[in-house]
Amino acid sequence: MHEEDREALDRLWEEYRLIFDGFDDPSLARFMAQLLGQINGGIWRASHPICGLLRLAAHTCHQRGLRVGRHARVPEGYEAAACCGAPVLPLFTRDVLERGFICTFCDGTLMSLDDLPAEQKEVVGVWARQYAEVHDVAHWDERQRAATGDYEEVYNRAAQQGTEMWVELVDNILPTLVPEIFPAVIWEDQDECLDIRPEDLA
Repeated sequence: MHEEDREALDRLWEEYRLIFDGFDDPSLARFMAQLLGQINGGIWRASHPICGLLRLAAHTCHQRGLRVGRHARVPEGYEAAACCGAPVLPLFTRDVLERGFICTFCDGTLMSLDDLPAEQKEVVGVWARQYAEVHDVAHWDERQRAATGDYEEVYNRAAQQGTEMWVELVDNILPTLVPEIFPAVIWEDQDECLDIRPEDLA
């Protein structure tokens, strides 16, 4: 995504978020708690409307320094995150090796890959390293592209492999994290660089 497109998208999401500025703290906390209850125990696409709404409300809570548990009953299983004290709700992205699981509230690192139990750490780590190699095809320089003979074909194969890997992740890997480690997980269901869209992962 071009920088100007990203800035325009950020402005649009900020416009969406403004509705929560009209909520007082108890109302926002109760709304947040209800959303957490709705997604509890699930593995959710980042593109799902309820997750978009949840992330906007979560960011407003973080901006205010609002602790949901002070004003509403947080559903069972949502412990306080070490990064910001908000209920634990991770976003899984392809950058899990570098950034770990991202906090839905503060966008910081909620948990690093090294903090997972050994079995899950190994499986997630293998997936992430393999996906990084596939994703890197989209960023090859001209010399690397020319060496393939038909870069478009290589790129399309990488996109197909990446699609299959996301499906594998959601079907077989993320379920090992919920609810044993996290009460729910949101996953980034697209890769702009490989032109993988949410509808491709349906």
